[in-house]
Amino acid sequence: MILGVDAGGTSCRVALERDGQRHEARLGPANVTTDFDGAVATILAGLTEVASRAGLALADLRPCPAWLALAGVTGPEMAARVAAALPLERARIDEDRRAAVVGAHGETTGCVAGVGTGSFLARQAGTEFLTMGGHGLVLGDEASGAWLGREFLSYALRVHDKLEAPSALTLEVTAELGGARGIIALAAKASPSDFATLAPRICAARGDAAADMQMRRGAAYIATGLNALGWHPQEPLCLIGGIAGAYADWLPKEMARALRPPQGTGLDGALTLARRLVPA
Repeated sequence: MILGVDAGGTSCRVALERDGQRHEARLGPANVTTDFDGAVATILAGLTEVASRAGLALADLRPCPAWLALAGVTGPEMAARVAAALPLERARIDEDRRAAVVGAHGETTGCVAGVGTGSFLARQAGTEFLTMGGHGLVLGDEASGAWLGREFLSYALRVHDKLEAPSALTLEVTAELGGARGIIALAAKASPSDFATLAPRICAARGDAAADMQMRRGAAYIATGLNALGWHPQEPLCLIGGIAGAYADWLPKEMARALRPPQGTGLDGALTLARRLVPA
């Protein structure tokens, strides 16, 4: 048996491979930094569900090699805390980026730009794994859906102050939110997910000067970051995450030519990494 978990702010997915069969469960969000107890409860529910589907009890998973790719694992201390809360003896607790990259590229060299509500960039080459970003909206998450929404609203306020030219989308959004005061009131209490609700409209508003500006800035961050990680034009590049695909037309031509669909998901990557924990 091997066990894989891919958990983040949107969903928690669990997979158990046993005797050639794969049993899966999908539950709600599980970020161990945002809500530790809730995330652990969700993971436990997923483990219980896949065990049941395989005709097992939760306790039967205790010796199973497992890779848990969890959003919110910020370091060894958090990983140890999660491990202590779960009934798994052979679990490796890690943040969710490595599993995403292994799921996308398998064993081959390649890069990933993960762009959803937040963002990260990563590259694997042999045993080397490098990553950047993912620092949260306050200080980072450039190009992400949350970043797009926040930056667009900031631009809309500059339009209100007559520092920028208005665009159709800035006028539309500003009116919907009740003018500058409404934008400020929203921003004062908005979560990253709240800002990210604007991202699909920004991505779709091709030709709108304000939207295009943010897309160009986001694409420039992705390109600069991937180059800093050591990307080469012959290496495949995968865009993963809710709005990642929207950047395909904004990337430099050599990166656009390197784009490939991911081979699998972060859950597939977690299972691959769990398989490496099995003794030869």
